[in-house]
Amino acid sequence: MEQYGKILLIAMPAFLALVLFEKWWGWRKGKDTVRPMDMISSLSSGITNSTKDVLGLSIAIITYGWLVDHVAIVHVRSTVWVYIIAFFALDLAGYLTHRIDHEINFFWNSHIIHHSSEDFNLACALRQNISIFIRVFTVFLLPAALLGVPSQVIAVVAPLHLFAQFWYHTEHIGRMGFLEKIIVTPSHHRVHHAINKEYLDKNYGQIFIFWDKWFGTFQEELPGVKPVYGITRPVQTWNPIKINFQHMALMMKDAWRTRSVKDKLRVWFMPTGWRPEDVAEKYPVYKIEDVYAFDKYETKTSTALLTCVWIQISILLLFVSYFFGHVAQIKAPGIFFYGAFVFLYVYSFTELMDGNSYAWVWEMLKAVFGIGLILYNGDWFGTNQYSPLINFVLIGYFVLSFVSFLYFSFWEERDLSTQPV
Repeated sequence: MEQYGKILLIAMPAFLALVLFEKWWGWRKGKDTVRPMDMISSLSSGITNSTKDVLGLSIAIITYGWLVDHVAIVHVRSTVWVYIIAFFALDLAGYLTHRIDHEINFFWNSHIIHHSSEDFNLACALRQNISIFIRVFTVFLLPAALLGVPSQVIAVVAPLHLFAQFWYHTEHIGRMGFLEKIIVTPSHHRVHHAINKEYLDKNYGQIFIFWDKWFGTFQEELPGVKPVYGITRPVQTWNPIKINFQHMALMMKDAWRTRSVKDKLRVWFMPTGWRPEDVAEKYPVYKIEDVYAFDKYETKTSTALLTCVWIQISILLLFVSYFFGHVAQIKAPGIFFYGAFVFLYVYSFTELMDGNSYAWVWEMLKAVFGIGLILYNGDWFGTNQYSPLINFVLIGYFVLSFVSFLYFSFWEERDLSTQPV
């Protein structure tokens, strides 16, 4: 956890800089693909995902170390070739896992967050799940385990493999010549994120595109078919925590409501989107039928509200940076209280972004929780080593933030209610 936190301290500002650069580039070129609220929602999703990872809130039924110990035929030495083998093995495992996420109802819940943005940009690459608590597909690393690739090598290569999937989430890079035949390019991934019938559930590759070509899931970007992004059952919220569990909630309701015992079991393992016939008829769910005739999710936004939200995400990044840099010092159970605070923070201000009238209640809970942590610990998780004044600054922030939420919930909301979306 400590080592991963240090990696994220380097990765986070780099990703943020690239996201903001893409926003500037789009503005400069007259093709802005980044809506502010959508971008902030994506950033907040990345924060919840990385916080969950640092906390280690998931377990593997079969660990890679166990596989190596029990199935290795040989044990390759740690040379450059071992790292190359590990990279290919991770990519094949990524393709298979990605495909299952798309094609089986239960597993789609863990991936829906990544496709929930109705834009396609670098920020949406940061939309990653917090809903996986049990990892079941370590077995897909069997090729590496058979060769005895050490666990330490997988641990080094895995973050690099993940970060290498960031760059191709953009509309600003066109076709890339011969590279289109080898690696996943922005063109390939635009197809993957599209909900056009020509593109749906294609191009599952993460780094190499030849897996899709070999296994029959490849689709090139067609000149006359502009990709339309999102999911066919729109999430209709900026709140990444809600998005992470929307599909699961629907499946649970469907399993409860259907009269068929068989369907109560089938709903989890049928193709993504399948619902029992009796439930679908009685409890219909909106689904986009014409991808060229639907409105993207948007909320009423004033300059003051947008400024407030930018301030909130900026301060959250400071909180998270401190957390990632001091995980070893904070230790358990403090890290879990800190993680809970981060999640409450995200839930609160994304509810404000959605225009929910009770967002101030969540902000009040955040303020009480934050101030309570300071009073209980005597400072903010060791900040007295830098300056005792930090405690007063943070308490002042909590109070002012709560007051601002009251303003947007009870005063500016009335002004905005007369404005068109």
